[in-house]
Amino acid sequence: MRTEAHSAATGPVAGFLDNPVVGMAPWIIFSLLVGPGRFELAVGLALAAVISLIALTHLVNRGSSWKLLELADVVFFTALAVIGALASPGTLKWLETYAGELSSIALAVIAFGSMAVRMPFTIQYAREQVDPALWHTRGFLRTNYMITGVWGLAFLIGAAAGAYGDLVLHNPNNIWTGWIIQIMAIVAALKFTVWYPDVARARAVREATGQPPEPTRWAGFLVPLAGLLVPVGIAVLIFDNMWWLGVGLIVAGSFLTKSLHARSEEEPTA
Repeated sequence: MRTEAHSAATGPVAGFLDNPVVGMAPWIIFSLLVGPGRFELAVGLALAAVISLIALTHLVNRGSSWKLLELADVVFFTALAVIGALASPGTLKWLETYAGELSSIALAVIAFGSMAVRMPFTIQYAREQVDPALWHTRGFLRTNYMITGVWGLAFLIGAAAGAYGDLVLHNPNNIWTGWIIQIMAIVAALKFTVWYPDVARARAVREATGQPPEPTRWAGFLVPLAGLLVPVGIAVLIFDNMWWLGVGLIVAGSFLTKSLHARSEEEPTA
């Protein structure tokens, strides 16, 4: 049964907009784009994404409630746009260097803060997709705490990587700290968001039918992460001097992807 907010909103577009990843899209865009000479571009695209997604969400899903993440999107990126427009050259340079870490830390604070007040931000999206009778069940709550926590951790990793590149390496565009580590953390969180609800549902079915729990099968989650090693290896070959590492990543990614894919087809979801 769908909730009242979605009584008139069905189809793939409504389902897409109900995903908490949509609310994080502006943060992902900004954190990956911002850097020396790119602050205005990054904040402009992020703010445009915020306005477009919110307008589309409330147009397609009439009656949809405002989400914590939507409000944070508007406040944070509007403030950055105003500050950037009025900033002195010195302040603008500081923003170009550290705004990526600032945005990642802000989203991590939102994620863990929402968990601390017992309202993980993903739950507002999830409630619009499930029967209200499930809203307070242990499985539903656990799933949202897990997904919210993983996103908070992903952005903390991104902030730490960016800070290391800026403060220690003094190179905001370092391929590892500025791109590879941050992208892999985001991809891992994206995959977990898709993968874990199926694991939780399978676990709930076994509990409801009195079957003993089975160990979680991680192969389905790890396949895309292993596959990502191949393009990472290619990037290392092109942009870094460690050709041996690039070749090693390509070989390891190919082998692990094939092995994990075969295992995921053999094993049940949970």
